[in-house]
Amino acid sequence: MLQLVDVGKQAIEAYLNIVGPETVAELKELARPLAGLRLAHINATPYGGGVSELLRSIVPLEQNLGIRAEWRVISGDEKFFNVTKRFHNALQGQVCSFTKEEEETYLVYNIRNARLLEDEYDAIIIHDPQPAALRAFSKTFFPHKNMNTKWIWRCHIDTSQPCLDYWRFLEDYIIDYDAVIFTMADFVPPDFKYQNVFFIPPAIDPLSPKNLPLSDDLAQNILDWIGIYPDEPFITQVSRFDPWKDPFGVIDVYRLVQKEFPHIHLALVGSMALDDPEGWEIYEKIMAEDLKDPHIHVFTNLIGVSNIEVNAFQHLAQVVIQKSIREGFGLVVSESLWKGTPVVAGKTGGIPMQLQDGGGFLVTSVQECAERVIYLLSNPKEAKFIGQKGKEGVRKNFLITRLLRDELRCLLSLTG
Repeated sequence: MLQLVDVGKQAIEAYLNIVGPETVAELKELARPLAGLRLAHINATPYGGGVSELLRSIVPLEQNLGIRAEWRVISGDEKFFNVTKRFHNALQGQVCSFTKEEEETYLVYNIRNARLLEDEYDAIIIHDPQPAALRAFSKTFFPHKNMNTKWIWRCHIDTSQPCLDYWRFLEDYIIDYDAVIFTMADFVPPDFKYQNVFFIPPAIDPLSPKNLPLSDDLAQNILDWIGIYPDEPFITQVSRFDPWKDPFGVIDVYRLVQKEFPHIHLALVGSMALDDPEGWEIYEKIMAEDLKDPHIHVFTNLIGVSNIEVNAFQHLAQVVIQKSIREGFGLVVSESLWKGTPVVAGKTGGIPMQLQDGGGFLVTSVQECAERVIYLLSNPKEAKFIGQKGKEGVRKNFLITRLLRDELRCLLSLTG
């Protein structure tokens, strides 16, 4: 049996004061025909990265609305996750050569996990490329189970310009799904002829530990505990240690900003994920930079920095940077805006969508990023106004209740 991830409980009524009674009533009405629906979300890891955070929030809400929702994760070793990381990079446009060995590794582990998919469900949502072949192999091992199950493949990454060798291989398995979800229309791969496509951007949970309101004093006490002190300003990037997040570009930005603001500090905050072996290599290189400069600070879940500390960083940073080169969505942008903190971010993926109502600046280079950060540091009143404007944009478009509504509508269209 695939590993079941334990989740907490959450009532939809808890969001009344944030989104209003009409939104809560709409969600209850949408969910009523889905009461008792057996739903499984399946992904590659129970922690680290945006997908696991989304599932930790949305599964309890689905359960509260009467859906028999579960979250399960596939198993794999370092070899498998190295291959799926190359899938991830190739699907986001990195030039790669798809090898027979990679194909065999990917299929062997999908076959192993398909054998473990023993329970019956009315709907299964497969998240991202790692478990995408489960649909095909589960029919082989359990031909009389899940015969009427609706299978949905949910792609969280930017596949607009994929390495075609990888995409064509994956497409052969995706085409068998009942529906496909992309974050936005721009992410659909070229010549993808599949008909039943939904566009659902992700969202943040305003009641998760990462996004709960903190007082300035409490946020500062949290950062004091890990060695960030209030007497000097800091900028931060919160992300996986991934080449697409350009952490070394962020360090270059910091060095340019430091010429204008000599006392500025940089905090790079990341989560080390089970399914991202490449992240460990980048982390070691970043730590080498950290040792050279006492104003560069690197924090991860390895040393106890988790969601509440991230909340404090985003709350108190003068500016949050998200200097992505390619991006599925970049939820840390909405997370930061929700705290009223202005953001300077790469003009890629779903980031422009999050900044369309204000909240910061889009950039395409290290120099431009540094200039925008310097501008915000030089104009704190305007920076505060920009951040507050961004918060209202998040309230309107990027809270978990909107994501839940979109997913309920998708399920209704397939099972109703």
